Amino acid sequence: MSGDEIYGWLSMLFPLNRTLAGPDTRKTLDFLKSVVPKMVIKSIDSGTKVFDWEVPKEWHVREAYVENSLGERVIDYENNNLHLISYSTPFSKTLEYEELSQNLYSLPDQPDFIPYITSYYSENWGFCISEKQKGQLGPGPYKVLIDTFFQEGELIYGELLVPGRNVDEILISTYICHPSMANDNLSGVAVSLALAKWLTLQQNLEFSYRVVFLPETIGSLVYIHENLEDLIRNVKAGWVITCVGDIGQFSFIPSITGNTLSDRISRKILNDQALNWKEYSFLDRGSDERQYCAPGCDLPVASITRSKYGEFPEYHTSGDNLEFVNSKSLQESFGIYRDILIGLERNGTFQANTIGEPNLGKRGLYPTLSTKASASTVQDLLNVYIFCNGERDILEISELTKLPMHYVIELANKLEAADAISKIKKPFP
Repeated sequence: MSGDEIYGWLSMLFPLNRTLAGPDTRKTLDFLKSVVPKMVIKSIDSGTKVFDWEVPKEWHVREAYVENSLGERVIDYENNNLHLISYSTPFSKTLEYEELSQNLYSLPDQPDFIPYITSYYSENWGFCISEKQKGQLGPGPYKVLIDTFFQEGELIYGELLVPGRNVDEILISTYICHPSMANDNLSGVAVSLALAKWLTLQQNLEFSYRVVFLPETIGSLVYIHENLEDLIRNVKAGWVITCVGDIGQFSFIPSITGNTLSDRISRKILNDQALNWKEYSFLDRGSDERQYCAPGCDLPVASITRSKYGEFPEYHTSGDNLEFVNSKSLQESFGIYRDILIGLERNGTFQANTIGEPNLGKRGLYPTLSTKASASTVQDLLNVYIFCNGERDILEISELTKLPMHYVIELANKLEAADAISKIKKPFP
């Protein structure tokens, strides 16, 4: 998948007013399914109890604006859907500026940006504007109209299950509820979509894969509620994909234990590619790893981002737009996650077939000319061999030898082809 293709998907989805449950969330999932037809769109009814939560009603917007005494719309949802607080209740009244200002939200420290604000679980109404725009408003009066309605409906989410030879699963999760913000989190949606499409094109996968597209927090809680036993039994590694489209350095948020398979291979691939990356604590979490790693679920879910959510000035503002992300960063992020999945697929455990070092010469593994480079390759071969005790997998050997994982895989394949080691069939590490 090219970065341009991933960016193209992101651009097409950008204008939609995604939220927890509503028509543009459905349009988003319909688009994702058009790219990956094997994805299934599922739903759960409004009002359904999900652990300590309840599935919200659908939210629909007809129009929302603030009009001055000249009939000019000085704030208009049609111009930018961030202008309207998500899940705003209906409101219609003429107000003076002093009254209106109590329901206007801006960012004094970022005067050019419109903030993104939600009121999912409390009844409120309001508009978000830039501080610069706010300073241009006069005393009024202002006609205020918010034509929204709530209805019993469905929370919907997308699920792709890609079966492999093994029932052990890898989970990829991303959220689809943010309107018109490119990095948080259309970048995660687009990169996850690219991974989903890539997975459907692979043959003879070793492991099975779940790729899910759902509203943040309540969506992951719904998914866990509906699939808890399967998730606990089968998921051996997983990632929440978000904020992967900007030019910031890579960031890693580990699972709650910090030493799961997800954590280890994330660090390994980031290090193998000699990237400038930063590791955060699980205490810095902020997305759906909060649910997947929670008590009673305890899944090994981590996250690799670019600039971490909450750490870049454009976060949750209109500054997180199509110019804030780029195809190169999207391509790089897709590549990191793809390489992690390839590493998991090619990971394996091997047993040495001899006692003592194998005779590399008779096995065709010893170079005919001795050079510094060939001596290094021989040493690398023997270093991989010496750790093949039937217990250590390729990932652990890569960690111990400090060799790139793809290179250890290559050397192990050579040793196996020469009958110096044999692959052990064993459960997922």
